[in-house]
Amino acid sequence: MSTKKKNRDWRATIHEVIYGTHTPAGKLFDIVLLIVILYSIIIVMLESIPSFDNQYHRFFNISEWVVTILFTIEYILRLISIKQPRKYIFSFFGIIDLLSTVPKYLTFFILQSQFLTAFRALRLLRVFRILKLVRFVGESNKLASALKASKTKIFVFVFFVLIVSVLLGTIMYLVEGPTHGFTSIPHSIYWTIVTLTTVGYGDISPQTPLGQFIATLIMIIGYGVIAVPTGIVSAEYAAYSKNQKDSDQGRSCPNCGAEIHRSDAEYCRKCGYKLIEE
Repeated sequence: MSTKKKNRDWRATIHEVIYGTHTPAGKLFDIVLLIVILYSIIIVMLESIPSFDNQYHRFFNISEWVVTILFTIEYILRLISIKQPRKYIFSFFGIIDLLSTVPKYLTFFILQSQFLTAFRALRLLRVFRILKLVRFVGESNKLASALKASKTKIFVFVFFVLIVSVLLGTIMYLVEGPTHGFTSIPHSIYWTIVTLTTVGYGDISPQTPLGQFIATLIMIIGYGVIAVPTGIVSAEYAAYSKNQKDSDQGRSCPNCGAEIHRSDAEYCRKCGYKLIEE
């Protein structure tokens, strides 16, 4: 076996473990990674509590270095296991992985700096790594497709809600007026949106019978505001599920790192790389 063949084999093995979830090794890697991510987030949260930090500062610091080194190794392995590292470097998770790892290394250069706190806050971006949990949920791809297919309808609906909010906010300004807290039309629109979304801060409330009647109508409309987008996405989700005949196998392209290909796919859906070797 040639050296080139051996290099390709070990890179393919690493790629299969890191980017794939349909193999036992790939599933184990993702589970371990998720545990490390959760642990790192817990450490960051506990470190923000002065009493805990004073008592366990050394432990927290060592833990952070261990996690940072593990994330660094993972980042490097992801780069060397695909043929186009730029695809990963400039991807959403690639940027998040880098930003969540770099701040700890910056302590070597800006130790005791007042700006260190701002850089350390970037470590909280590790929270976004939890989004990789979607790899364990095959249905997430259907949901993403349903949301994408629904975006136009949802945009039109949101635009309609904004128009209704402006109209009702203006009416409430005319009905209640500055005397009852509706000091301007924008302020009244703010109240309308808060009421329409059923948040109800309570900082402003109508006092006149007509204003209270309009507020009641807005509250009832608010339930529809919540239900309509859900119905739109649910319909698209059901349609997508019905048309999805072949299940995804958690495959990923060894060239660009794109995840989830159909079980019968011969080429990558993004870069066109041939997935099935002759």
